[in-house]
Amino acid sequence: MKNTVTTLRKQKKEKNKITMLTCYDYSTAKLIEEAGIETVLVGDSLGQVVLGYENTISVTMEDMIHHAAAVSRGLKDTFLIVDMPFMSYQTSEYDALCNAGRLMKEGHANAVKLEGGVTRKRAIKAIVEAGIPVCAHIGLTPQSVHAMGGFKVAGKTEEAAQRLIEDAKAVQEAGAFMVVLECVPAKLAEYITDLLEIPTIGIGSGAACDGQVLVYQDMLGMFDDFVPKFVKHFANVGTQMKEAFRAYSDEVKAGTFPTEAHTYKVKEEVLEKLY
Repeated sequence: MKNTVTTLRKQKKEKNKITMLTCYDYSTAKLIEEAGIETVLVGDSLGQVVLGYENTISVTMEDMIHHAAAVSRGLKDTFLIVDMPFMSYQTSEYDALCNAGRLMKEGHANAVKLEGGVTRKRAIKAIVEAGIPVCAHIGLTPQSVHAMGGFKVAGKTEEAAQRLIEDAKAVQEAGAFMVVLECVPAKLAEYITDLLEIPTIGIGSGAACDGQVLVYQDMLGMFDDFVPKFVKHFANVGTQMKEAFRAYSDEVKAGTFPTEAHTYKVKEEVLEKLY
């Protein structure tokens, strides 16, 4: 069954947890869909785990559209959310609307995601009024890493916690259908989840959220430049890949690959006519 904004809201109402993973390419998208994951996020985390940038700030609209379109071709029933990259929505409501439209038309997204709470209320409202579903993102917002002074847990003081609650209420009022809570203390995330009518998706924010998201390279042990506290390795695929790459290299150098089983044949009489 196709996952939609309506089915995701129904999951919250029925207390049926929502699953989400990041994805950046066609073949991985097919595997994620076959595993039954309900939502896929083409996150601007591709800047770090795919493109090798130091952070997400360098990611462009063209990057997001390119990867989103590839992922969309691997999905049938999974709901596709695409990140709006840095400075694609902060400059004006008009820019936000135009760029959200590009992600829908060219990237084939089912929804867009943008960072920020109270300060992004008007942008969210404008995009939603154009008929584009918006997933909000509050707490630790990676695109604001320099302004925040680094990657830090959000809402640890009374003042910060109150701001986070106001952000959550603001994005819901603006029309967001879902909100990601990143690096929010578990008890505060639980409070916000109970407060809101829209689903919350946690990343480093405890099990009480309506769903969870992880970067798939993190949960498979494929990316070890930095491993956040909230990441669990569900498999050590990175180690398996390195072992396979080494085995391939060894066999090529030893001349044991390819074998006859991996080659094509031609009739001897054909060859004889060539000599």
